[in-house]
Amino acid sequence: MTWGFVWLMVILKIPIFGLLGLVWWAIRQQPDEAPAGEDDGGTKLRPRPYPHPRPRRPRGPRRGPHGALPPPAPPRVRSVVARARQTAH
Repeated sequence: MTWGFVWLMVILKIPIFGLLGLVWWAIRQQPDEAPAGEDDGGTKLRPRPYPHPRPRRPRGPRRGPHGALPPPAPPRVRSVVARARQTAH
């Protein structure tokens, strides 16, 4: 029997038993009694005035990233139809 085996089989089990004991204690714990008074001890929330919606801003034209104008479209190029040469025999 080596110290590594003892470490793995005995010493590292102590936190597991501690966790099981903590869970057992938490399950058996009785809930705290609430105070009998009406005041819960917290701060009172002030009533908010009626919601005031903000007017929507008009939407501007769409632009590219960072507000720059989009780049212009590339010029249209007409493709050339290639014709085969006539070869004389």
